[in-house]
Amino acid sequence: MKQLICFLLLFFVPEMRSFDLVIEEIPDELFNLEVDGFLSKPVTRHGRYQRSTLNDEDSGESVEGDDKISIYSYKVRSTITSRLVNTMIQSKVENKAKHSQNLVFDVQIPKGAFIHNFTMNINGITFTSSIRERSAARQQYAQARAKGKAAGIVRSSALDTENFKAELNVPGGMKVQFEIHYQEAIRRKLGSYEYIIPLQPGRLAKHLEVDVRIIEPQGLRYVHVPNSLGDHFAGITTISKGEKKAHVSFKPTVAQQRKCPTCSATAVDGNFVVMYDVQREPKAGELEIFNGYFIHYFAPENLDPLPKNILFVIDVSGSMWGLKMKQTVEAMKTILGDLRPEDQFSIVDFNHNVRSWRDDLVAATPSQTEDAKKYIQEIHPTGGTNINEALLRAIFILKEASNLKMLDPNSVSMIVLVSDGDPTVGELKLTTIQKNVKQNIPEDVSLFSLGIGFDVDYDFLERLAHENHGMAQRIFGSQETSSQMKKFYNQVSTPLLKKVEINYPQGSVSDVTQNSFHNYFGGSEIVVAGKVDSNNVQHLQSLITATAANAEIVLETLADVEGLDEFLKKEEHADPKFTEKLWAYLTINQLMAERNLAPTAALKRNITRSILQMSLDHHIVTPFTAMLIENPEGDERMLADSPKDQKRGCCSGTLSVAPNNLDKSIPSWAKPTPTSERLLSARQAPTMSAIKQHINTVDNDPHFIIYLQKSQENICFNIDSEPGDILNLVSDPESGVLVNGQLIGAKKREDKKLATYFGKIGFYFKHKGLKVEISTETITLKDGSYSTGLSWSDTGSIIRKRLLVSVKKDSSVTITVDTEISFLVLLHRVWKNHPVNVDFLGIYIPPTNWFSSSAHGLIGQFMSEPEVRIYNERPGRDPKKPEATMEVKGHKLTVTSGLQKDYRTDQVFGTNVHCWFVHNSGKGFIDGHYKDYIVPNLYRFLRNP
Repeated sequence: MKQLICFLLLFFVPEMRSFDLVIEEIPDELFNLEVDGFLSKPVTRHGRYQRSTLNDEDSGESVEGDDKISIYSYKVRSTITSRLVNTMIQSKVENKAKHSQNLVFDVQIPKGAFIHNFTMNINGITFTSSIRERSAARQQYAQARAKGKAAGIVRSSALDTENFKAELNVPGGMKVQFEIHYQEAIRRKLGSYEYIIPLQPGRLAKHLEVDVRIIEPQGLRYVHVPNSLGDHFAGITTISKGEKKAHVSFKPTVAQQRKCPTCSATAVDGNFVVMYDVQREPKAGELEIFNGYFIHYFAPENLDPLPKNILFVIDVSGSMWGLKMKQTVEAMKTILGDLRPEDQFSIVDFNHNVRSWRDDLVAATPSQTEDAKKYIQEIHPTGGTNINEALLRAIFILKEASNLKMLDPNSVSMIVLVSDGDPTVGELKLTTIQKNVKQNIPEDVSLFSLGIGFDVDYDFLERLAHENHGMAQRIFGSQETSSQMKKFYNQVSTPLLKKVEINYPQGSVSDVTQNSFHNYFGGSEIVVAGKVDSNNVQHLQSLITATAANAEIVLETLADVEGLDEFLKKEEHADPKFTEKLWAYLTINQLMAERNLAPTAALKRNITRSILQMSLDHHIVTPFTAMLIENPEGDERMLADSPKDQKRGCCSGTLSVAPNNLDKSIPSWAKPTPTSERLLSARQAPTMSAIKQHINTVDNDPHFIIYLQKSQENICFNIDSEPGDILNLVSDPESGVLVNGQLIGAKKREDKKLATYFGKIGFYFKHKGLKVEISTETITLKDGSYSTGLSWSDTGSIIRKRLLVSVKKDSSVTITVDTEISFLVLLHRVWKNHPVNVDFLGIYIPPTNWFSSSAHGLIGQFMSEPEVRIYNERPGRDPKKPEATMEVKGHKLTVTSGLQKDYRTDQVFGTNVHCWFVHNSGKGFIDGHYKDYIVPNLYRFLRNP
């Protein structure tokens, strides 16, 4: 049988784009080659970069795991030339087992970086990439596909993460190499440049290396590598620093990588950070001219801070409960304590209502800041999220203060929004909220956004900030939330200049990037780039000026053009095109921002054309280009393209082993096999499929299906309860297992009835002390104060105390306890702007679960099956739905034959399942009344089952 190799590749690039690559089939030639090394002939076609791979000598101790998977090498090589970083990440992996295995390879790409090259070497065949206009790339891919020569497709979509993820099935004995190149400009924050390399190989690597070269013509003031990976690696990093260049190297041996001398797990898991700053002259500006482009760095420091007027707008809705709110309160206490006496401030907190700590701005005196800290401390999150009204209230307070002449003319006004979710109360349309803010906020007020958690609509918060002279940052709710919030605030806490504009002599420059800035904050840097007329270089150097609302600075900026040229030509590691690349990087980012704010479709189209042309000219992946990936002969192709939007994943991964068949993460009972249709005398239903693996389930709005093994019948009933009610599904105190589901409502009533669905399901395994909470956004496992989670955009697993939580992306979650008890939860997504429907969950529980005889709940009570007799089948009011009499638990009930849906094999349309329907919310079939099963919280057992 022909061997196949299947890939799933996911990587995220600037402006929050992701790529899914599915390689459908690799040609047979790949499997006829020797697999002793990573050998390929060097190929250069059409100017595309292709890296030749060599066979490395084995050295050191074995890194092969029990699964026979080993990372031969994991290398990160970076060159920083005048703040422009070129990074290459390369990994070589080998499957030494005799059978094929699925591998998951995951690295992070910094937000805002541009991918410009990607190669992969599969058993000696190297696939290289080129950037094409999207429609042209599609056409070429379609031609290859028509000839049976299309290896796969890469899809790009708008996300707010920055991961490169590859999931592949590797035959035994095969080696694979991935190599990705990207570039970014590092910005100065809090007085230094910080270059971050997420370093998470996932397992021991025979050759692990981080190599960073820094070339700064301006001169290096210092280079520092903090011990960000932990004390385990103290003393391993080496730094060699000269006047204008430095070399940082990190090469831990296999023994040094181990968590302990006898451990097989790696301790390399975190960020490798390089910090440095350059020499600065009192003139505050530095001009670098090279190869027809100029880069101008502007960072004055010897200025007095301006007073600021700041409104903190804090989300205190129910979703902020717990660690998020605790960390926010901790951060706000520090931030309030850092306010200067000349600053003015107030606090607006909001859920479904909006409150103000003070209706006016107050001076940041010690007594006022202490009072504000007490106010923050007493906040208890609850309710919905009314972002629109909260922002308009903050804007109103600032406008009133300005109208009453309470603001210093040289002061800087700003709003800092902290939120973790979409609006749920008041104005819900995001574009309307943006419009309301833009129409009401004064031109001299900046809006900064902090998005907390994985389910926040970060794109919306980012647009709000960029449209109003601010910036945004996502904080992934964790123990680090407080420190991240404080770090973000510190970047904007010291305004030095207001409305900065840098002017250049007319005729000396062209295609200049943004040269007007709303504010300049201490410890940061303004960067302007453009093309320069070589005949007017001296004119440019002598006449640059910068003006601001509160100051005017004349820059006596002189560029040593000849000296820079001579220095860079001698420096082998310097990027000779750094000025051109940095100009392109800044220009494309600026155009992307302008496109988002374009008031007309015509202007947006013109900007799009400009972005596309620059992307092609500079070989950069943007939303308007596609990456075509080909083998040396050009007859095997993959394509980068755009699918439907998808939610972001929460967590970056590492190299790990996945099951050979991803569907094996779902147990066999969760994958029913339709059998032939069967016609039943009293059940003449249209096109019915029988399900081989029967199940107890609650799905849709909510429909219960109870399978009775003895009588081999499905009994169905609905529960008509209210949004917010929590229904007990399984309550088994003896085995310590609890399952509860919380109802959510549709967006509006239909036929005078509001449909309800399960929006959240809680599992409590008392004897293990573990809780699993599944919502339509995230999956969280809690063990006391410990908490970890995944999002529906992930495919991954969490294991703790022999409890396995397996997530299949945008599809299902399987919970398995001690290999005995298992549950399946399905996710149903609907169109976000649907006028009625909402996302919801369904739960499937096999009747073979090992519950105790005391198990109860709407589903749990049927683990001990009652005696049921169904007879006297007869025509019903609807000819297509016969009726019958059912005797159960001493009751005689009239039941109706009908169809319900089982969504295990088809999550969109479902599979028809025949059942006998019990009316009146299951009355007579369930014990007592359905309201007896309503519990006060998600982890409460039934009191008197």
